[in-house]
Amino acid sequence: MIKSKNILGLIPARYGSTRFPGKPLADIGGKPMIQRVYEQAVRELDFVYVATDDERIEAAVKAFGGKVVMTSTEHQSGTDRCAEALTKVVDIEGMPFYAVINIQGDEPFISPSQIKAVASCFEDENTQLATLVKPIKKTEDLFNPNKPKVVVGAENNAMYFSRSPIPFLRGEDESKWHLKHKYFNHIGLYAYRSDVLLKITKLPIGQLEKAESLEQLRWLENGYSIRVEETNEQAFAIDTPEDLKELLESGVI
Repeated sequence: MIKSKNILGLIPARYGSTRFPGKPLADIGGKPMIQRVYEQAVRELDFVYVATDDERIEAAVKAFGGKVVMTSTEHQSGTDRCAEALTKVVDIEGMPFYAVINIQGDEPFISPSQIKAVASCFEDENTQLATLVKPIKKTEDLFNPNKPKVVVGAENNAMYFSRSPIPFLRGEDESKWHLKHKYFNHIGLYAYRSDVLLKITKLPIGQLEKAESLEQLRWLENGYSIRVEETNEQAFAIDTPEDLKELLESGVI
Protein backbone atom coordinates (compact mmCIF):
# COMPACT_ATOMS: atom_id res chain seq x y z
CA MET A 1 0.00 0.00 0.00
CA ILE A 2 0.98 3.64 -0.45
CA LYS A 3 1.60 4.57 3.18
CA SER A 4 3.52 7.82 2.79
CA LYS A 5 0.40 9.83 2.05
CA ASN A 6 -3.22 9.45 3.15
CA ILE A 7 -5.34 8.49 0.16
CA LEU A 8 -9.13 8.26 0.29
CA GLY A 9 -11.03 5.83 -1.89
CA LEU A 10 -14.52 7.00 -2.83
CA ILE A 11 -17.13 4.92 -4.67
CA PRO A 12 -19.85 7.20 -6.10
CA ALA A 13 -23.13 5.28 -6.30
CA ARG A 14 -26.57 6.43 -7.37
CA TYR A 15 -29.76 4.42 -7.68
CA GLY A 16 -31.33 6.10 -10.71
CA SER A 17 -29.26 4.77 -13.60
CA THR A 18 -31.09 5.18 -16.91
CA ARG A 19 -29.91 1.87 -18.37
CA PHE A 20 -29.88 -0.10 -15.12
CA PRO A 21 -31.96 1.34 -12.24
CA GLY A 22 -30.78 0.11 -8.85
CA LYS A 23 -27.50 -1.16 -10.31
CA PRO A 24 -25.41 -0.79 -7.11
CA LEU A 25 -27.78 -3.21 -5.36
CA ALA A 26 -27.81 -5.85 -8.12
CA ASP A 27 -27.07 -9.29 -6.68
CA ILE A 28 -23.77 -10.86 -7.70
CA GLY A 29 -23.22 -14.23 -6.09
CA GLY A 30 -25.17 -13.33 -2.95
CA LYS A 31 -23.67 -9.85 -2.50
CA PRO A 32 -24.83 -6.48 -3.84
CA MET A 33 -22.54 -5.07 -6.52
CA ILE A 34 -21.53 -2.14 -4.32
CA GLN A 35 -20.24 -4.59 -1.69
CA ARG A 36 -18.10 -6.37 -4.29
CA VAL A 37 -16.50 -3.07 -5.31
CA TYR A 38 -15.98 -1.99 -1.70
CA GLU A 39 -14.32 -5.26 -0.72
CA GLN A 40 -11.86 -4.97 -3.60
CA ALA A 41 -11.02 -1.36 -2.72
CA VAL A 42 -10.30 -2.01 0.97
CA ARG A 43 -7.75 -4.63 -0.03
CA GLU A 44 -5.54 -1.75 -1.13
CA LEU A 45 -6.72 1.38 0.68
CA ASP A 46 -7.10 2.02 4.41
CA PHE A 47 -9.89 4.57 3.92
CA VAL A 48 -12.83 3.76 1.62
CA TYR A 49 -16.31 5.28 1.60
CA VAL A 50 -19.34 4.87 -0.64
CA ALA A 51 -20.73 8.28 -1.66
CA THR A 52 -24.43 8.05 -2.48
CA ASP A 53 -27.63 10.09 -2.68
CA ASP A 54 -29.98 7.17 -1.98
CA GLU A 55 -31.06 5.79 1.39
CA ARG A 56 -31.43 2.25 -0.02
CA ILE A 57 -27.78 2.20 -1.00
CA GLU A 58 -26.80 3.76 2.32
CA ALA A 59 -28.67 1.01 4.18
CA ALA A 60 -27.08 -1.74 2.06
CA VAL A 61 -23.56 -0.44 2.74
CA LYS A 62 -24.18 -0.20 6.47
CA ALA A 63 -25.63 -3.74 6.41
CA PHE A 64 -22.34 -5.24 5.20
CA GLY A 65 -20.28 -3.07 7.56
CA GLY A 66 -19.01 -0.56 5.02
CA LYS A 67 -18.55 3.18 5.43
CA VAL A 68 -20.93 5.48 3.57
CA VAL A 69 -21.61 9.20 3.30
CA MET A 70 -24.76 10.83 1.92
CA THR A 71 -24.38 13.47 -0.81
CA SER A 72 -26.59 15.75 -2.87
CA THR A 73 -28.97 14.47 -5.56
CA GLU A 74 -27.95 17.36 -7.83
CA HIS A 75 -24.46 16.21 -8.86
CA GLN A 76 -23.83 15.86 -12.59
CA SER A 77 -20.82 13.56 -12.32
CA GLY A 78 -18.96 11.21 -10.02
CA THR A 79 -16.21 13.81 -9.74
CA ASP A 80 -18.67 16.36 -8.33
CA ARG A 81 -19.99 13.78 -5.86
CA CYS A 82 -16.43 12.96 -4.78
CA ALA A 83 -15.71 16.61 -4.03
CA GLU A 84 -18.65 16.88 -1.64
CA ALA A 85 -17.89 13.49 -0.09
CA LEU A 86 -14.25 14.46 0.50
CA THR A 87 -15.23 17.44 2.65
CA LYS A 88 -17.63 15.30 4.68
CA VAL A 89 -15.19 12.43 5.21
CA VAL A 90 -12.49 14.87 6.36
CA ASP A 91 -14.89 15.97 9.11
CA ILE A 92 -15.88 12.38 9.97
CA GLU A 93 -12.32 11.07 10.16
CA GLY A 94 -10.88 14.27 11.65
CA MET A 95 -7.94 14.24 9.25
CA PRO A 96 -6.96 15.56 5.81
CA PHE A 97 -6.38 13.36 2.75
CA TYR A 98 -3.62 14.04 0.25
CA ALA A 99 -5.48 12.51 -2.68
CA VAL A 100 -8.79 10.90 -3.64
CA ILE A 101 -9.36 7.90 -5.90
CA ASN A 102 -12.73 7.79 -7.67
CA ILE A 103 -13.52 4.07 -7.93
CA GLN A 104 -16.22 3.07 -10.42
CA GLY A 105 -19.18 1.46 -8.66
CA ASP A 106 -20.00 -0.81 -11.60
CA GLU A 107 -16.74 -2.79 -11.65
CA PRO A 108 -17.34 -5.48 -9.00
CA PHE A 109 -13.99 -7.17 -9.61
CA ILE A 110 -11.75 -4.15 -9.97
CA SER A 111 -8.18 -5.18 -9.33
CA PRO A 112 -6.48 -3.81 -6.19
CA SER A 113 -3.29 -3.61 -8.26
CA GLN A 114 -4.97 -1.08 -10.56
CA ILE A 115 -5.92 1.01 -7.54
CA LYS A 116 -2.34 0.74 -6.33
CA ALA A 117 -1.02 1.81 -9.74
CA VAL A 118 -3.05 5.01 -9.84
CA ALA A 119 -2.30 5.74 -6.17
CA SER A 120 1.43 5.40 -6.83
CA CYS A 121 1.28 8.42 -9.15
CA PHE A 122 1.03 10.63 -6.07
CA GLU A 123 4.47 9.64 -4.84
CA ASP A 124 5.45 12.41 -7.26
CA GLU A 125 4.35 15.68 -5.65
CA ASN A 126 3.93 17.26 -9.09
CA THR A 127 1.00 14.93 -9.88
CA GLN A 128 -2.29 16.81 -9.98
CA LEU A 129 -4.58 14.16 -11.49
CA ALA A 130 -4.04 10.54 -12.47
CA THR A 131 -5.73 7.77 -14.40
CA LEU A 132 -5.04 4.45 -16.15
CA VAL A 133 -4.67 3.46 -19.79
CA LYS A 134 -4.67 0.07 -21.49
CA PRO A 135 -2.95 -0.78 -24.80
CA ILE A 136 -5.38 -1.41 -27.64
CA LYS A 137 -5.03 -4.83 -29.24
CA LYS A 138 -8.09 -4.95 -31.50
CA THR A 139 -9.29 -2.77 -34.39
CA GLU A 140 -12.87 -2.75 -33.08
CA ASP A 141 -11.70 -1.22 -29.79
CA LEU A 142 -9.74 1.46 -31.62
CA PHE A 143 -12.75 2.58 -33.63
CA ASN A 144 -15.39 2.13 -30.92
CA PRO A 145 -16.53 5.64 -29.84
CA ASN A 146 -17.70 4.24 -26.49
CA LYS A 147 -14.10 3.38 -25.65
CA PRO A 148 -12.22 6.68 -25.35
CA LYS A 149 -8.65 6.82 -26.56
CA VAL A 150 -5.75 8.61 -24.86
CA VAL A 151 -2.74 10.28 -26.45
CA VAL A 152 0.17 9.98 -24.02
CA GLY A 153 3.21 12.27 -23.96
CA ALA A 154 6.86 11.47 -23.30
CA GLU A 155 6.53 12.11 -19.55
CA ASN A 156 3.47 9.88 -19.18
CA ASN A 157 0.99 12.74 -19.09
CA ALA A 158 -2.22 12.65 -21.08
CA MET A 159 -2.13 15.03 -24.06
CA TYR A 160 -5.70 14.45 -25.22
CA PHE A 161 -8.69 12.12 -24.84
CA SER A 162 -10.95 11.38 -27.79
CA ARG A 163 -13.69 9.05 -28.95
CA SER A 164 -11.89 9.02 -32.29
CA PRO A 165 -8.66 7.11 -32.97
CA ILE A 166 -5.79 9.59 -32.60
CA PRO A 167 -3.30 9.92 -34.24
CA PHE A 168 -4.57 9.37 -37.79
CA LEU A 169 -2.11 7.10 -39.59
CA ARG A 170 -1.82 8.52 -43.08
CA GLY A 171 -1.28 5.98 -45.83
CA GLU A 172 -1.98 2.95 -43.62
CA ASP A 173 -4.91 0.54 -43.79
CA GLU A 174 -7.19 1.17 -40.80
CA SER A 175 -7.25 -2.52 -39.92
CA LYS A 176 -3.51 -2.34 -39.25
CA TRP A 177 -3.34 0.95 -37.34
CA HIS A 178 -3.09 -0.75 -33.93
CA LEU A 179 -0.16 -2.79 -35.24
CA LYS A 180 1.74 0.27 -36.50
CA HIS A 181 1.28 2.56 -33.48
CA LYS A 182 0.74 2.02 -29.73
CA TYR A 183 -2.80 3.24 -29.04
CA PHE A 184 -4.38 3.36 -25.59
CA ASN A 185 -7.93 3.03 -24.29
CA HIS A 186 -8.82 5.04 -21.21
CA ILE A 187 -9.64 3.04 -18.05
CA GLY A 188 -12.11 5.09 -16.02
CA LEU A 189 -10.31 5.08 -12.69
CA TYR A 190 -9.64 8.71 -11.73
CA ALA A 191 -7.51 10.09 -8.93
CA TYR A 192 -7.14 13.69 -7.82
CA ARG A 193 -4.91 15.55 -5.43
CA SER A 194 -7.45 16.83 -2.91
CA ASP A 195 -6.86 20.54 -3.48
CA VAL A 196 -7.11 20.00 -7.24
CA LEU A 197 -10.38 18.07 -6.91
CA LEU A 198 -12.01 20.98 -5.11
CA LYS A 199 -10.83 23.37 -7.84
CA ILE A 200 -11.78 21.39 -10.98
CA THR A 201 -15.38 20.94 -9.85
CA LYS A 202 -15.78 24.71 -10.02
CA LEU A 203 -14.64 24.95 -13.64
CA PRO A 204 -17.23 25.70 -16.35
CA ILE A 205 -17.78 23.14 -19.09
CA GLY A 206 -15.49 23.91 -22.03
CA GLN A 207 -15.76 23.44 -25.78
CA LEU A 208 -13.70 20.25 -25.86
CA GLU A 209 -15.86 18.55 -23.24
CA LYS A 210 -19.00 19.60 -25.08
CA ALA A 211 -17.67 18.16 -28.31
CA GLU A 212 -16.48 14.78 -27.00
CA SER A 213 -18.63 14.45 -23.85
CA LEU A 214 -15.53 13.59 -21.81
CA GLU A 215 -15.17 15.55 -18.56
CA GLN A 216 -11.40 15.08 -18.35
CA LEU A 217 -11.03 17.41 -21.34
CA ARG A 218 -12.27 20.24 -19.12
CA TRP A 219 -9.26 19.70 -16.89
CA LEU A 220 -6.78 19.63 -19.79
CA GLU A 221 -8.38 22.67 -21.38
CA ASN A 222 -7.79 24.58 -18.15
CA GLY A 223 -4.11 23.66 -17.90
CA TYR A 224 -4.19 20.76 -15.43
CA SER A 225 -1.95 17.76 -16.04
CA ILE A 226 -3.18 14.15 -15.92
CA ARG A 227 -0.57 11.51 -15.15
CA VAL A 228 -1.23 8.09 -16.67
CA GLU A 229 -0.13 4.62 -15.65
CA GLU A 230 -0.41 1.64 -17.97
CA THR A 231 -2.32 -1.52 -17.10
CA ASN A 232 -2.91 -4.73 -18.99
CA GLU A 233 -5.64 -6.01 -16.70
CA GLN A 234 -9.18 -6.33 -18.02
CA ALA A 235 -12.03 -4.99 -15.89
CA PHE A 236 -15.63 -6.18 -15.90
CA ALA A 237 -17.79 -3.06 -16.19
CA ILE A 238 -21.54 -3.56 -15.85
CA ASP A 239 -23.64 -0.94 -17.60
CA THR A 240 -26.84 -2.90 -18.32
CA PRO A 241 -28.77 -5.93 -17.01
CA GLU A 242 -27.46 -7.79 -20.07
CA ASP A 243 -23.88 -7.12 -18.96
CA LEU A 244 -24.68 -8.60 -15.56
CA LYS A 245 -26.26 -11.68 -17.14
CA GLU A 246 -23.19 -12.16 -19.33
CA LEU A 247 -20.91 -11.84 -16.30
CA LEU A 248 -22.84 -14.39 -14.29
CA GLU A 249 -22.93 -16.80 -17.21
CA SER A 250 -19.15 -16.46 -17.68
CA GLY A 251 -18.56 -18.45 -14.52
CA VAL A 252 -16.53 -15.74 -12.75
CA ILE A 253 -18.64 -16.23 -9.62
